[in-house]
Amino acid sequence: METMLEIERKYLIDLDKWEPKNKGLKIKQGYLSVDKERVVRIRTKKDKAYLTIKGNQQGITRTELEYEVPVSDAETMLRMCLNFPIEKTRYLEKIGGLLWEIDVFEGENSGLYLAEVELEDENQTIELPDWIIKEVSYDHRYFNSWLSQNPFSKW
Repeated sequence: METMLEIERKYLIDLDKWEPKNKGLKIKQGYLSVDKERVVRIRTKKDKAYLTIKGNQQGITRTELEYEVPVSDAETMLRMCLNFPIEKTRYLEKIGGLLWEIDVFEGENSGLYLAEVELEDENQTIELPDWIIKEVSYDHRYFNSWLSQNPFSKW
């Protein structure tokens, strides 16, 4: 597998202005490592599972390697994870030629609603939907790995 860069912006959303346009997908993920230099995540969604390794973030860019794994292996790894799993429903919307992922968090992070968009480069101009409140791309508290240790419900 070739090395891939993830360039992503993250935003808080206004629930009074956003509503799902399609059926969301349930995601459960946990973290096997939350080291500063690397994060190792296991995720299940629908009938698939993925092991993802993310490198240290520089700006809004970081190395990301992702591998599909058997669901039974992922379920075992989820039981091995640090802290508690992140549970959320993800909605996908195409806006301005870009794919937006809107996450509605559940469980310990209930009440948190985030939108993410992946870019080709850090300086790419994007059209922000009217339901965007604030960018939180550089705020570590909104990283899923942080939320698995410091749930939104405890802020």
